[in-house]
Amino acid sequence: MSDAESLSGSETTDADGAAEESTSTAPLRVENLRKRFGGIVAVDGASFAVDAGSITGLIGPNGAGKSTTFNLITGVERPDEGRVLLNGEEITGMSPERVVDRGLVRTFQIARELPEMTVIENMMLAPKAQLGESLWRSVLPGTRGRVVEQEEELRERAWETLEFFDLDHLGEEYAGGLSGGQRKLLELARALLTDPDVLLLDEPMAGVNPSLERRLLEHVHTLEEEGYTFLLVEHDMDVIMNHCEHVIVMHQGRVLAEGQAAEIRENEEVIEAYLGGTV
Repeated sequence: MSDAESLSGSETTDADGAAEESTSTAPLRVENLRKRFGGIVAVDGASFAVDAGSITGLIGPNGAGKSTTFNLITGVERPDEGRVLLNGEEITGMSPERVVDRGLVRTFQIARELPEMTVIENMMLAPKAQLGESLWRSVLPGTRGRVVEQEEELRERAWETLEFFDLDHLGEEYAGGLSGGQRKLLELARALLTDPDVLLLDEPMAGVNPSLERRLLEHVHTLEEEGYTFLLVEHDMDVIMNHCEHVIVMHQGRVLAEGQAAEIRENEEVIEAYLGGTV
């Protein structure tokens, strides 16, 4: 189904009014973000909040500013103006590593596994604050035992997470041999080992066959029920409209509209943006 076909359905929404909801308790808040690249304004005053334990979709035509917004939230780019708050703490401009340490992690449209390492080895790279990252702790008699103990605990968690994603049978296989969908599952599994509060998923369904797409969505919903919070960019409008409780629409760097899927389907400004000026 095309974007235009998916954006047909009742009730309109107003971006300014919708942004007011429960921002004080939302784990992720974006306030008045702006980013310019030379003479191009990629993000122009974007503001929105992502509620706890929800799946929120971020959509918009090509060039709407979605990817730049993701980059600003995760520290890949620094905004010219505005701020990003995670659990009430400002993380604006922090490095991606520090953002992950604070509890926000991102997956990518093209999964970034290390192909010459096994699946379980890829998983073991994710957990934060591993004692074994220090050479001295690894070799000194007083701490070496604790390093080994922690690694065993993390490895057990990694295997349990792979089992949850039905990837445990591939744990000793090289990650480079996985299919596109399996790589997406691995990336999400690896993200969970960072103990995130909020997960940003960038095109999670791109390159995924229908069977693995269903499995991936089932896992996301299960995690949502367990209290995880998701913000996802996705071009598959069926996924957005059928699986996101809240939808944010960007256009020309701004938040054009936000609300429930039924509202977004009927919003004439959104339809116009997707159809290039014809409602």
